[in-house]
Amino acid sequence: MTRATSSLPSSSSDIHSLMQSIGRAAVIAAEQLALAPTAAKDRALAAAAAAIRNRSAAILKSNAEDMAEAEGAGLGAAMLDRLRLDAKRIEAMARGLEEVRALPDPIGRVSAEWERPNGLRITRVRVPLGVIGIIYESRPNVTADAGALCLKSGNASILRGGSESARSSTAIHGCLVEGLIAADLPSAAIQLVPTSDRAAVGEMLGAMQEYIDVLVPRGGKSLVARVQQEARVPVIGHLEGNCHIYVDRDAELDMARAITINSKMRRTGVCGAAETLLVDRGCGPEVLPTLIAELISAGCEVRGDETARAADARVRPAQELDWHTEYLDAIIALRVVDGVDAAIAHITRYGSSHTEAIVTRNAATAERFLERVDSAIVLHNASTQFADGGEFGMGAEIGISTDRFHARGPVGVEQLTSYKYVVHGSGQVRP
Repeated sequence: MTRATSSLPSSSSDIHSLMQSIGRAAVIAAEQLALAPTAAKDRALAAAAAAIRNRSAAILKSNAEDMAEAEGAGLGAAMLDRLRLDAKRIEAMARGLEEVRALPDPIGRVSAEWERPNGLRITRVRVPLGVIGIIYESRPNVTADAGALCLKSGNASILRGGSESARSSTAIHGCLVEGLIAADLPSAAIQLVPTSDRAAVGEMLGAMQEYIDVLVPRGGKSLVARVQQEARVPVIGHLEGNCHIYVDRDAELDMARAITINSKMRRTGVCGAAETLLVDRGCGPEVLPTLIAELISAGCEVRGDETARAADARVRPAQELDWHTEYLDAIIALRVVDGVDAAIAHITRYGSSHTEAIVTRNAATAERFLERVDSAIVLHNASTQFADGGEFGMGAEIGISTDRFHARGPVGVEQLTSYKYVVHGSGQVRP
């Protein structure tokens, strides 16, 4: 098996020329997409979904080669899970494109309008951001999700996937291009950087501000930190997903058990996976031992405080670092707290403003938690694994944002737009 490399030149000057060429093409495509009718964008998405289904065997073959190489390189279980494709995940990609297609087109939508006393009529209108660069690791499905969301929102996209998913992403990207061509849209509207050379990332961060309007990192902490530190254009994204579940004294035990196990163990490598479990000291005596036993039975290592360790000798002692840690693995930190305010205080101190959940039948307690926890997503009686644009009805997401400006939470079609003010007058001049 050959390694997933590109035949493109590898010198720094060649990489610079390549990326500049990609950037220029993206700007031209963005200008066309901004004016593209909804019907054309929808035709492209429908054709791309059909191509993914038609080429599923080729995509799976490419992914199998990526998986074999990644396993040989010793990638961890979480990274391998993100990389792996199967028939179900390919069908989910195709359905995601169709769901994005079915969404209302945000471009040109008037979000507000008013008239001033002097007769000026002002409207606020949705417009694309322009060219969006997406830098991601492992997950080849991001190729489809990001390309589709950018297309629907009238943005050109430059996709730079990880070397571990190069074959898979290339196969999926080919389907997106097929859709663009079928709809008579520019093929450069969705470009995949055709080299795994890390210098290409450096170019996107530091030498392409003339072309790229926004960057979205999606991957491990080191990647996101680098993008946030080095990018010369705005960045949408989150650094960590240190998500919490709080089981209140008024929680129903079976519900708490189901939500806890699902939040932690459904997929441990996603950013919405719970990393810390907080249990109210006022819970019944059976709650804490039951939750611990269920987690351990499901294959999860529990690291807890003294109260948790007293409840089950299999609990390992938690260190201060555990409260800060996004494990992305079958490990959870457990702390017993004195009520909802103590849970909120813990989340405020250690959380990453991503996703937090409360399990309780007490509406007032739930409302206090939802109002006072300042995270992008807060849930009542539901799994943290619902932190996903598809589950929010957005068709897909380009990532979860923990920023407090522009987009927050799942970044979908509408979040990839800005607005401009259109002012109509009848000859007014300012005195």
